[in-house]
Amino acid sequence: MREPLVQQAQQGDKAAFKMLYDENVGRVYALAFRMQGNRSQAEDVTQEVFISAWKQLAHFRGDSKFSTWIYSIATARISDHCRKHKNWHLVDEAQDTDASMGNDPQNHLTLALEQAIQKLPAQARSVFVLHAIEGFGHRQVAEMLEIAEGSSKAQFHRARQLLKEWLNDE
Repeated sequence: MREPLVQQAQQGDKAAFKMLYDENVGRVYALAFRMQGNRSQAEDVTQEVFISAWKQLAHFRGDSKFSTWIYSIATARISDHCRKHKNWHLVDEAQDTDASMGNDPQNHLTLALEQAIQKLPAQARSVFVLHAIEGFGHRQVAEMLEIAEGSSKAQFHRARQLLKEWLNDE
């Protein structure tokens, strides 16, 4: 069953779509940023995701939550964007972040983890972010990334192993 806001938006109610946007934009941006590591690219992809969602809204059947559906669009757009711009290097925003974090060891551990996540291979990073950070189950992750559930589990295991290795080296 479709959510009431989704039904209203499908009938052309722009205010309802704006509410859906407001509910989901922060998480979509965070996903894009974690998967790309660049604020500007994350902002661009986030805009593309919601433009695509508006255009494809009539095709949303309500088999899943709207947030899951928008994440599917987001992961596809992010993957496309990464493929198109594979020669772009991640912007090192650590200096800006480092200055605002002070001397709190917990903040530096968080920064080290975020930087390590950015070093993961693209597929492993996508699975790790969607499963460990965003909380989606492996079945949902597999659907969003259009991979087998077993591949999602294997990529997650690979990501965890790499992160443990890299973070233990620091």
